[in-house]
Order: sequence, then structure tokens, then C-alpha cells
Amino acid sequence: MLFMRTLVISAAVPLLASAQQPAQNPPAQPPADNPDSHYQIGPDSLPRDGVAKGEVRGPFTLPSSAYPGTQHTYWVYVPAQYDPKVAADLMIFNDGQAFKNMDGDLRAPNVLDNLIDRREIPVMVAVFINPGRRPDQPEPTPQEWGDRTTNRPTEYNTLDDKYARVICDELMPALKKDYNISPDPERHGIGGASSGAIAAFTVAWERPNEFRKVLSLIGSFVNLRGGDAYAGLVRGNPKKPIRIYLQDGRNDNRGVRAGDATYDERRDWFLQNVRLAQALTEKGYDVAYQWGMGRHSQKHGGAILPDMLRWLWRDHAVSTDPSDKVERSFNTSIRQP
Repeated sequence: MLFMRTLVISAAVPLLASAQQPAQNPPAQPPADNPDSHYQIGPDSLPRDGVAKGEVRGPFTLPSSAYPGTQHTYWVYVPAQYDPKVAADLMIFNDGQAFKNMDGDLRAPNVLDNLIDRREIPVMVAVFINPGRRPDQPEPTPQEWGDRTTNRPTEYNTLDDKYARVICDELMPALKKDYNISPDPERHGIGGASSGAIAAFTVAWERPNEFRKVLSLIGSFVNLRGGDAYAGLVRGNPKKPIRIYLQDGRNDNRGVRAGDATYDERRDWFLQNVRLAQALTEKGYDVAYQWGMGRHSQKHGGAILPDMLRWLWRDHAVSTDPSDKVERSFNTSIRQP
């Protein structure tokens, strides 16, 4: 399986080369069938017998000073292997309601359970945080992510440091009161889908001394609020210590306006993801990318979420001592029955 994964990632290289010149014409029509139907979650996203289950705690409410008058709802995944005496890694998922949905395309708690059990990623606390909202606004749901009803568009798509302040200055202190989180930014990751993905990149871009791993599914690096500027910003600024895995589909939103069929490359999700990957590669970033056939959904991203997390944490500490029986055993729960 490792051989197949390597082939998939390296296959994207010719596509980056073909993106040297921006597209001048609207993309061709997508295939008649639904390309998302080709992607299904695998065993690592499903419960497995004998694997200790982490606990999802919450919901908790976090008042925001970065966005006065709003609050963020979040949940905390605590793995069965968490030991308060040992510093844990941290992964934050924007649009938490989608990533923790156990009937959806992502099912992150199952993925974390399975990968931690096999020591493929380190023991980590995870946070599922929703977009900010006023108390009178409804909570985002897996069906309505909050673009029309919450502060999501402003927080996630704007290229400023306000959402980074939510994560680093408001959420992190709250977490550290209750959990032993490693202070090492190399052990902190943040991710999301669509606008949640560009928000994750913005947090790492603004605060690389606090977050250095980014997981991006169908990222909205487009001109919703100037997000297509990131490719140029990457090229024009000193390299930052960020590791990022990008995923998108060739049938993501392609910038063709429904009314008059005019094409706006700044609103072409796939083109802008490729442009960003190209800029990151040229600048020498630690970057992986996988281009599938999907539309603007989490089907493809959910299918490869376990591999994305493995890659982001591929160099976590291991013991090579052949007599280390703990390292050679599954990472079972430390909780007493």
C-alpha cells in the first residue's frame, strides 16, 4: 500500500508543470456521472474491534475578544491513551461539526482512534471547533455549515490575524488549563475543508511559531475575500516552517458563472489550489498534494484523511530498540476498565 500512496502523490508533479500559464478559457464540462461516487471511506475511518475509543467531550463555549460579541463552540477529543503526565500532540479541525460527524465523510474520531492504536501517529488531543456566532445565531450543522447564518465567511476567508488570535490566544489557553499539550509548534496541527482549510493555512501562516502542520481539503484559496493572493504571498515572503498537505478535485468549483458562463480564474478552486502547491514547491516548503476527480465535497478528502494525518506526522518520535516491547505493541488504553 505504501508504494501505491507514493505513486498517487508523485503523479501530481506533471500537473503542476502544466499550470505555469493561467487558463484562458472556461474548463470543459465535467463528466456526466458524479465523480464523488468513486470515493469511499476505508477501514481506518470505521470502528474496529479491539481498538480503544477516545472520548469526545463537550460542547464547550469560548467567548471571543478577536470578534467581539461572538462565541465559538468546540469539542475535545481525548484519546484513550492520553496520560496527563505526558505532553500530547494537538490537532485542531475547523468546522468541527463536520469532522466529528460519525455519519459523515470524515469521521475523524474513528481515524484518530485507529492510527493512534497502531502508533502511526502520536497520542494527540484533537479539537473540533465551529465557526464563531452571536448567541442569537444558530449553531452550524453538518447540513448548514454557517456561511449564511454565522461569522464563518469573515473569520475563515479574510486574510488577517483575527482567526489566528481565536486559536492561539483564546482557545490554546483554555486547552492548556485542562490538558497537557506539548509547547512544541512542530507537534501542533490545524486543518479544515473549503473555507475551513484556508483558515487553517492562515493560522499557520500568521503564527508559525505555534502551528506548523496544515491539512487542507478542497481549500478555498480563491477570491472570496482575496484568498487567491496566497500563491504570490508564498513566493514573495521568506519561507516559513510550515508543512502542508493539500487535496482537491478536478471537478471542484471551476470559476464558471452559472448565469452567463463567463470564467473567472480567481474563483477557480482547482486552479488556485494547484497554483498554491506550485508556489509552495518552488519555495521549498514541505508540501504534499493529491488531485482527484471530486467536486466541492469531502468525499475524496475523507477517503484519504488517514493518509494525510500519517504524512503530516510521519516523523514523530519512535523507538528502534528491538527489545522495547512497549514500542512493538499496539498503543492500548491506559484507562482502567
